Amino acid sequence: MDDDVVKDELRAAIGARRELGEEMEPAVIDAFVGRIEQRLVDRADASARALQRKRAHQTEMVLGSMAISIPLFALAAVFTGLPGVIAVCVALVLIAVVSSRG
Repeated sequence: MDDDVVKDELRAAIGARRELGEEMEPAVIDAFVGRIEQRLVDRADASARALQRKRAHQTEMVLGSMAISIPLFALAAVFTGLPGVIAVCVALVLIAVVSSRG
């Protein structure tokens, strides 16, 4: 989709250059390059925002699981001992790994 838009813009720039003549060629090229540069900046901004959202989600998941683990550790230690504490630790690790991959 995006490649088609760039190709159409390139065709339009070439057509404009033909109609306007060689003396306007630098202006036509500058306008085309400016649009491409703006598109690249927009993509970079979108990627940065997506990465920021992913990191915020990961932080929320890890902090939430740690908050829930406090009473789980207490219950596991009281009722099941070391195996229960180990199971809670494994669950925390799984949550951290799964949230970092998503």
